[in-house]
Amino acid sequence: MTQTWSDLLFAHWPIEVAQLRPLVPNLLPIDLYEGSAWVSITPFRVTQIRGRFLPPIPPFASFHELNVRTYVKIENKPGVFFFSLDASSLAAVMGARALYRLPYYHARTFVDLGEKETHYSSVRLAGAEADFEVLYAPTSEIRTSQKGTLEHWLTERYCLYTESGGALFRAEIHHLPWPLQDAKAEIRVNTMAEAAGIELPEREPLLQFASKLKVFVWPLHRVTAGAYAYDRKPASGQVAVKPI
Repeated sequence: MTQTWSDLLFAHWPIEVAQLRPLVPNLLPIDLYEGSAWVSITPFRVTQIRGRFLPPIPPFASFHELNVRTYVKIENKPGVFFFSLDASSLAAVMGARALYRLPYYHARTFVDLGEKETHYSSVRLAGAEADFEVLYAPTSEIRTSQKGTLEHWLTERYCLYTESGGALFRAEIHHLPWPLQDAKAEIRVNTMAEAAGIELPEREPLLQFASKLKVFVWPLHRVTAGAYAYDRKPASGQVAVKPI
């Protein structure tokens, strides 16, 4: 299917891998940048959703989304693992849970696209308290990230991973390089990471903005189930991967 992501904010925090390891399936090695794991919170608008060769379906065609994610890699393919995805469309939540086995939640959202900044707020309607409110805006010209940099490592990932029934699945995601801008943000409320069992560091996040990006998402496929064994390393919280 295709969809367009608009008015997107990346807010990234470095975090100790040992804190994330119990929260990420053992089938997935956590990816590190210079020895550090990262967690990101990303609010944005989703529009123009349609299946291949199909017109948009109104209940699914557009909604607001907010996700909490970290970064993983298997078979030398870096990707994203989601702790949660909150969406304003109940139909989209139900569809994504069924088709992509992702932890989607229904949320009440408010988005005001002002001339100078975006005001985004989200309140999860069931389950653990998970609220977010932020004002944000771009502060630089558009650029594409350079390979080897942290912002390239954080954003240029072309698949998602999820675990279901003890098996690992991957969905391919294709798009042009992110049109990134530096950003400023005033985060007024943030219990999103806490709801996932994550304690964010007391530091300002790394911020990036993207105005619009069209993406192509493929169905889930199973990833070499049973082909690997994973051993914990208690000192680091990471896992070692070895063939079996």
